[in-house]
Amino acid sequence: MKLHRHTETFDGPATRRYSTLARGPLRWVYRGLARDLQPAVPRGATVLDVGTGPGILLAELARQRPDIELIGVDISADMVAAARANLARYGSRVTVHVGDVARLPLADSSVDLIVSSLSSHHWADPAAAVPELARVLRPGGQAYIYDFRSAPFDTLVSVARERSLFTGRPSHRSSVRPGWLPWPRLTRLVLSTEDGRAGNR
Repeated sequence: MKLHRHTETFDGPATRRYSTLARGPLRWVYRGLARDLQPAVPRGATVLDVGTGPGILLAELARQRPDIELIGVDISADMVAAARANLARYGSRVTVHVGDVARLPLADSSVDLIVSSLSSHHWADPAAAVPELARVLRPGGQAYIYDFRSAPFDTLVSVARERSLFTGRPSHRSSVRPGWLPWPRLTRLVLSTEDGRAGNR
């Protein structure tokens, strides 16, 4: 299994520095992304954050949506420890695990929505991530991937098409600015799984 290309970047002192930034100056970025996600999150949903880092997006989602359950996955054990500390106030409805996007530690069809923010450009094998994201999503689920324009969006879309994954609504890319104007715009890719009920009509 390939691991994160820059795993060491997110261990030790680097984890503490980024956690401080994410809880402080960068918090508005995660708050904006959480607001952007709101219309896509079903009532009572289970949401997975891939590459959760110190868990600040999960914290914002937990604060804004007390009805949902949240799961975080990150390849860095230090980041997972930081996320658990940052999320302790939300109790058992938020859990965080060490894991790689190419081998997610979740059961098939176990989440309603996946989000990943500023993580996909670090994935060692974006092509291997696509079937894993599709595997853990329930029928009719969606994956929201937010990242810089240079992230491997073309790979994600082409692998999904070639392997007949995410065959629900057509994939959609758009530009979003999560709040404060000096922050660069992010690309938002939305992939959707097919609603299992469609075949039963």
